[in-house]
Amino acid sequence: MSDVVEKTLSALPSLLSLDSQAGPGKLSSSSKLGNLIKGITELTSKHEEEKLIKKELASLKEQVASPNTTMRQMKEIMVRAIYCEMLGYQASFSYIHAIKLAQQGSVLEKRVGYLAVSLFLKETDEFLLLLVNTVLKDLQSTNLIEVCMALTVVSQMFPKDMIPAILPVVEEKLTHPKEIIRRKAVLALYKFYLIAPNQVQHIHSKFRKALCDKDPGVMTASLHIYLQLIKESPESYKDLTGSMVTILRQVVGGKLPLDFNYHSVPAPWLQIQLLRILAYLGKEDQGTSEVMYDVLEESLRRAEMNHNITYAILYECVKTIYTVHPKSQLLEKAAECIGNFVLSPKINLKYLGLKALTYVVQQDANLALPHQITIIECLDHSDVIIKRETLELLFRITNAQNVTVIVEKMLEFLRLTSDDYSTIDLVGKVAELAEKYAPDNVWFIQTMNSVFSLGGDVMQPDIPNNFLRLLAEGVDSVEDRQLRLFAVDSYVSLLQGETAKLPQRFLQVISWVLGEYSYLREEDSDPGSVMRLLARLLDQRHTSTETRSWVLGAMTKLCSSPVSVALARDVCERYSGSLNTVLRQRAQELMILSQDTKLRASVLPAEGRLESLEVDSSLSFLDGYVSEALAAGAAPYKSPHQRQEELVQEKALSLEPYGLSLPVSLSSCSITDRLTDRQSPTLLSMSSGLSGNSTELSHKEGSTALKLDGVKRVWGKDGYLAQQQSAGETPIPQVELPSPLLSPQSPPSQTQKPSSGPEPDQEKRQLASSLFVGLGSHNSVCLMGRAEPAPRHFRRKPRGESSSGASEGSSDSSHSSRSAAVDNLLLSNLLDTTTVASEGGAATTTLQQTSQRTLDHTTSNGSPHVEGTEQRVEAGGPLSLIRGNGMVAVVPPTHTRTDPQTQPDLHPAPALERPRDLPLTSHLPAELSGLARSELTTLCSDHDPSLALSACRVYKEDALVLLVFISNNTDSTLHQMALQLTCKELEISCISGSPLKEVKGHSVSVCLHTVVMKRASVQVELAGLLSYQRPLGQPQAAQFSLSLSLKHFLRPLTVSTGDYGKMWLSFSHDLKQNLRLVTTEHQEPLTATLDALKGKLHLHIVDVIGSEGIVACRLLQGQGQGQPCLLHCRVHADSLAVWLRSPVPELPDSLLYHCQKALTET
Repeated sequence: MSDVVEKTLSALPSLLSLDSQAGPGKLSSSSKLGNLIKGITELTSKHEEEKLIKKELASLKEQVASPNTTMRQMKEIMVRAIYCEMLGYQASFSYIHAIKLAQQGSVLEKRVGYLAVSLFLKETDEFLLLLVNTVLKDLQSTNLIEVCMALTVVSQMFPKDMIPAILPVVEEKLTHPKEIIRRKAVLALYKFYLIAPNQVQHIHSKFRKALCDKDPGVMTASLHIYLQLIKESPESYKDLTGSMVTILRQVVGGKLPLDFNYHSVPAPWLQIQLLRILAYLGKEDQGTSEVMYDVLEESLRRAEMNHNITYAILYECVKTIYTVHPKSQLLEKAAECIGNFVLSPKINLKYLGLKALTYVVQQDANLALPHQITIIECLDHSDVIIKRETLELLFRITNAQNVTVIVEKMLEFLRLTSDDYSTIDLVGKVAELAEKYAPDNVWFIQTMNSVFSLGGDVMQPDIPNNFLRLLAEGVDSVEDRQLRLFAVDSYVSLLQGETAKLPQRFLQVISWVLGEYSYLREEDSDPGSVMRLLARLLDQRHTSTETRSWVLGAMTKLCSSPVSVALARDVCERYSGSLNTVLRQRAQELMILSQDTKLRASVLPAEGRLESLEVDSSLSFLDGYVSEALAAGAAPYKSPHQRQEELVQEKALSLEPYGLSLPVSLSSCSITDRLTDRQSPTLLSMSSGLSGNSTELSHKEGSTALKLDGVKRVWGKDGYLAQQQSAGETPIPQVELPSPLLSPQSPPSQTQKPSSGPEPDQEKRQLASSLFVGLGSHNSVCLMGRAEPAPRHFRRKPRGESSSGASEGSSDSSHSSRSAAVDNLLLSNLLDTTTVASEGGAATTTLQQTSQRTLDHTTSNGSPHVEGTEQRVEAGGPLSLIRGNGMVAVVPPTHTRTDPQTQPDLHPAPALERPRDLPLTSHLPAELSGLARSELTTLCSDHDPSLALSACRVYKEDALVLLVFISNNTDSTLHQMALQLTCKELEISCISGSPLKEVKGHSVSVCLHTVVMKRASVQVELAGLLSYQRPLGQPQAAQFSLSLSLKHFLRPLTVSTGDYGKMWLSFSHDLKQNLRLVTTEHQEPLTATLDALKGKLHLHIVDVIGSEGIVACRLLQGQGQGQPCLLHCRVHADSLAVWLRSPVPELPDSLLYHCQKALTET
């Protein structure tokens, strides 16, 4: 964050501290605002509050009118006026003074004025005209705070009429040297595009420059504009696909500053924005989609940590994969991710899975088949949101074969819910399904009757209108006659019963249907029966005036028999004197048409009810009348749209002195009225103690917390899922999935196990067969239901897998010394491969294994314990143990000489024996030669071929020692040598005896530095600069960078079980997470998993008791022994429930990421 913003935010608490004696951030009890707030809190009624506020407003009005009021006092008055407005009381007298304060005050007073203006005024307020010149002046100011305030006000409340006045100045700010100004300028232009897109079309090229801005914040702000542009016209921005993919790849790879991280997730909201853009670009475009396949797969793979924000990324990634042109491998992984969401016992994840499944079944309805039982159980879930989302899913997979069952489930939910939103949504869906998939007329009428009864008067008016149109549009065939006759019979039955509970809209539908089609049943019934029912409905007290008008209209169509005419006469006598003009008109129409048979027959012919009417929408029959009126001087007719446009133009400002305003269509204005320019994502507060991703672990040892071991999670009369288990059956615990996206190395049993469970009862099987009929065979192979596991594309071959004496081919990538290779080291194991690049950069892919042994090596200073490593004989050199954790331990050679006949057989593997390794390692100090070290890494070789820089890490107990080897390959001496290492996350100290000054020809100098972390980070980047001068030459400099991971700074923490318990209770920062278990043939899963973590991350296993284990480590940070971190591990179903605690807030998050990565690579 910019220093300007930090200073501004730090000064905000003093805004309310209006007493000069008060400290920052404290509300002075002697200030008038403090007295006002205190007085309001002591009141006991709304009447007393109104009385106090009116008195306060009168006092404020008197003070602002006083000529002796200073700007400081005016600032206090504005704050009090803001508070009164917040309580709902209008302080309009202060509006003009707020504008004056923004115009004339100092920076602090101007800020209060701008704040008050943004809260008091709306975009349509005429007072904003007085603010234009002030904003223009502040935009051109040299004070960054004033420019920021002006840009903020512009993006919040300036209407489209004022945009031309300030657009050129805002456009200039896109090239401002300060990134915060450029970012706010982009956001202001984004607001301009929303309300007046035509006025910013000429600066689209500058949007592209903002997308390529060196500051990530400016680039992120420009994505808001491009999301709208690409959403409206994706074809015009296909050329940006490569740029968007590159940005997403850099974000996912962690190339942005750590300030953009949230819970160790790199820029999650930026990832979501980019995924949405890629979805629009790749939709129905195979060529564009192929460009983004790799980055989508990487995004899906990287989101491994169990945090709510990673779930959001996974959900958006799944939507993007199913939106772009399909790729089978990506679809399989996305489907697996959805399945893990749906099967999760956590309500939030289950809802997310149902929502994702609802989206993807539109492309492939068969994806719902593997989760039939889970979906059925969600129908009876206690959470209403889960039920509603499940019904939405069923709505998406409805067809002609399962419509009756799904509609019945929706109607059951409607009968129980009292939420208007759910009612409006579901009655619309039921009506749509009934109209589209109705199996017969009887079912259709009964379903629509239920819709009208349950929907009530809150449903959309289109539903009854469409129903009546459907009845009227049919041809006079036998089927249509039966449909109408059944509707009439059902409505007569309803009117014969109790009508008090029927909604008014349903009564209106009944009235219209009976008026139109009751003649179909009068052949075999009493002709006046329907008239009597309608007359009784008129007399009901609950019948509304609008419904009575519908009833009178229906009776007008039915007064054909003498009995009906007599009833109509009685009704007309009662309603001809009604105060309601509509009822009075309907009564008069009924009286006239019932008495004049010929007139009624011509107006309402019985045989013409089914004929389609031609509507003259242009009203051409009035052309003669209009012509005469225009000739007489009448004004021409204007549509409401034209009148509204003229009204807007009359109120529009004349901005000719500033520039010409481009025409803006009314549609853009109407869209703006529905948009809000201050939308922000809801930040999820992740409390470490109440983490939503935590699992129920055992209680703290020795604490007084409630012991919940063995207690069932789901409370009920019969316990946890007792209805699905037999009396003698062992309860099957629920599986806590470690991540919605299982790693490619996870065994097939982990993928399939969550879907297994108790055999569903006969009722659920029958319901499943009814709900999912028509979606395909249950045994068919689909993306989420395939029997064989998905192919593992990223699985590395274990080192001990090949037999002794056999040739092993290594196809891993070579260890490059270029800067691009350094970038690729992010969050990866540096020595996980068995191939090392040669000096020229070429990699050899063949290795003749000459020996293989297992060593148990522990150094004297407490270096990590290494098991199961490999070694091989190097010609003329010592044995090197290449470990999985990236270290190389040097041990004495087992062969001092080599047979000349066998010598050529050892040299075909130069990739594992770089020429510089042996001479450089001979320069190690004596005190470091016996310690574990990493392999040499070439830092800079392209700058000057005669100068080579290499680095090596030596792992001491109290520090990480970084050795930089400077090799001079020329005859001349290098003078004025200076090496600088910088990294804001690290504390670096030089431990060389004397500063490096020169390096003689054909010699090697070593610079030693101790490195410890200032604060825990997953990955840090160390920057280096070596300056030197050759004889008779100019000074030169070589730059390089080196990536260091958190695991390089971890050391075992040897403590007893008792000390572990005391430390556990004293630490306040914790994190809970499920990890995958490592399964082997010779060890228990818990032991194998802890050993893997110990070997990879240098942890100390304190104790293992049964299914629980405790582990400790420390982070080299600052002086002393470093910062500890404790891990409590417990086997929970098929996963490892880990609870991390540390006194450092960042350490549990960072260590958890490396634990997940270590277990994934094991």
